Amino acid sequence: MNDEKVQNLHPRPLVVAISSRALFDLERSHEVFEAEGLQAYQRYQLDREDEVLSPGVAFPLVKKLLALNDDGVEHPGVEVILASRNSADTGLRIFNTIEHHGLHVERAVFTNGEPPDRYMKALGADLFLSTHVDDVRNVLAAGFAAAMVLPGAASGRQNGQLRIAFDGDAVVFSDEAERIYQAEGLEAFSKSEREAAGRPLNGGPFKRMLQVLHEIQSAYPIEDNPIRTALVTARSAPAHKRVILTLREWGIRIDEALFLGGKSKGPFLAAFGADIFFDDQLTHIESARPHVASGHVPHGVVNE
Repeated sequence: MNDEKVQNLHPRPLVVAISSRALFDLERSHEVFEAEGLQAYQRYQLDREDEVLSPGVAFPLVKKLLALNDDGVEHPGVEVILASRNSADTGLRIFNTIEHHGLHVERAVFTNGEPPDRYMKALGADLFLSTHVDDVRNVLAAGFAAAMVLPGAASGRQNGQLRIAFDGDAVVFSDEAERIYQAEGLEAFSKSEREAAGRPLNGGPFKRMLQVLHEIQSAYPIEDNPIRTALVTARSAPAHKRVILTLREWGIRIDEALFLGGKSKGPFLAAFGADIFFDDQLTHIESARPHVASGHVPHGVVNE
C-alpha cells in the first residue's frame, strides 16, 4: 500500500506554520532591529515581555482556522505552529501574546535568525505564512505551499465563515500553461488549452493544502459549511474547461470559480469576502490588498 493511500485512511490535520511577524504586529520591533541591530532588538523585546502585541495581518485567518477544532464536528482538524526567526528568549513575548489571545498554539520552532525551511518536512507543514520573502522562496523550493503575507486589509467578512481564495496557474496548478502564455502570448495559450482540455494539469504548490482543506470541508454539509473556497483566475473561456476537469479529476470541490478574463481581481475578492487570497503575480496582489489579506506566492515563470 503506498503512502498516499495510507494518508487517505488516516487523515491528518491541516498544518499551518506561521512566522511571528505574520501573526502579530511586530513592525516597531523590526524597525529597532533594522536601525540598531540584534542586541538592541533583544533588549527591546525583553523589556516589553509582558506587553501584548497587536494582531497582525494573518491573525483573523488563524483564529478562524483554529475555531474549526472547537465546533464538535469530527474531521482531521487544524494545527498552527509558530515558525519564528526569534530566539526562544525573545520569543517569550510572542508566546505571552498567544496566551493572552487564547490561541491554541502549542508547537514552536525558534531558529534565532536562521531560515526555518529545513523544519517544514519534520513539522508536516501544508502551508507556511511569513513576511520574509527569502524564507517563503526557500519553503516553496523545498516543495511546500508558502506565501509572503503583505500589509493590507486584514480580514474578510465577520460572520465566522472561513473564506479562502486561490489563483490557479502556478498556485493550485503548475505553471505549465502560464509558461506558454508568457512565451507565446494569449492566442497560443488559448489554442494549447483547447487542445489539452481533457488532460489534467499538474499540481502546483498549493494542491496538497487545498486537498487537506477539502477533507475538512467534507465533514460538513455543503449548505451549512464553515469553509468556503474560491478559484479567482485571469483565465476565460475556452481555457476554463481544463481547470474544471482537472479539479474533477483530483476530486476537489471549489465552491466558487471566477474566470475573469484579465479583469482586476480586487473588487471580486471584496465581494467574495476572502479572509486571504493567494496569487503568484504581484499585479493581482496589489489589486487585492485594499480589500483582503493577500499572500504572494513567488513561484513559477513570472517570478523567475
